[in-house]
Amino acid sequence: MRRASPPRLHIAWRPIILAMALPLLASCGGKSQDPAAPPQPTAVEAVRVASPNAVDTVSGTGTLERRREMALSFRIGGVLTRMSVEAGDRVQAGQVIAAIDPSGLDARQQQTIADLERARRDAERDKALFEKGYVSRQRIDDRQSALKSAQAAYSSAAFDRRWAQLVSPASGVVLTRAVQAGEVVQPGQTVARIADLSSPLVLRLPLAARDAARVRVGDAARLQVQDLGPQVLTGTVTRVGEAADTRTGAVSVEIELAGRPDLRSGQIANATLSPRAAPALNGAFARVPAEAILEAEGARAFVLRLDGGVARRTAVGFGGFDGDDALVSGLADGARVITAGAGFVSDGEKVSVVDPTHLAAGKQP
Repeated sequence: MRRASPPRLHIAWRPIILAMALPLLASCGGKSQDPAAPPQPTAVEAVRVASPNAVDTVSGTGTLERRREMALSFRIGGVLTRMSVEAGDRVQAGQVIAAIDPSGLDARQQQTIADLERARRDAERDKALFEKGYVSRQRIDDRQSALKSAQAAYSSAAFDRRWAQLVSPASGVVLTRAVQAGEVVQPGQTVARIADLSSPLVLRLPLAARDAARVRVGDAARLQVQDLGPQVLTGTVTRVGEAADTRTGAVSVEIELAGRPDLRSGQIANATLSPRAAPALNGAFARVPAEAILEAEGARAFVLRLDGGVARRTAVGFGGFDGDDALVSGLADGARVITAGAGFVSDGEKVSVVDPTHLAAGKQP
């Protein structure tokens, strides 16, 4: 009877399927096995360890846009009386692109002017009376406070009045126009989107966090814009997001393209990057599936390495887990380690490597 294996860090579902499939794998054409015959090797799955310096690619799809794109809106609400731009129009910095009815704002401003003038008169009158001893210091302080309040109200009304007209903060092009003259707009409602053409065109690429962690600023990228067919463009990674999207878990990677005036904001592009290998702690690490790790403590772990059809318990350097992978060192380039089925195999035991697709299809290896 085989001794129980020591506790393993990762026992996947596939070893269970492999164990259930052993009778099927041991049989051939429905013939019973001779009891005197030697036991069949245990069926396992294995992966080949790539060189630590091997680099795979990361791909994704994103949308082209200018780095500086602005959604313009009014600070206050009102009836839109003027909308002077359409999508595709060029605009200059400071150009008026929309306006709302200022009647209510003008009335409020006139009211604050009147309140301010009254507060000044009251303050001046009571100041003269205070010098003659007819009013108290508290009365003078109250008048000064009322005057400051009236001045603040007037400044607020004047500020709002300036927002009755919406001006472009930069020279560029109108991407979208969201409203029409005569509509009632709310504070903060987008009226138009404008792109600053002096800012570079970038591709914002959502990547899985484990892939984004391997991308660095300055990495080269190859891009294909869907509207341009098979033409390949080049870009450079300029930013890597520090936070993942709360809904998708993706991290945004920004790739900058230069000298392509024929491209437009909103076009879809596919990008392929060659990220760097995982950073090493004490030397380079290779990646193996996490289920290949038998035991791990500190910087040391154990795997089952294939040696001519025999499983060999082998010590390796351990750099921790990265998603579904484990970072290991000390294995030769091209070595194979057991993944599924490792929990049912002992050191020195003969094994048979099977293709998991055969098990899924109910076929023999």
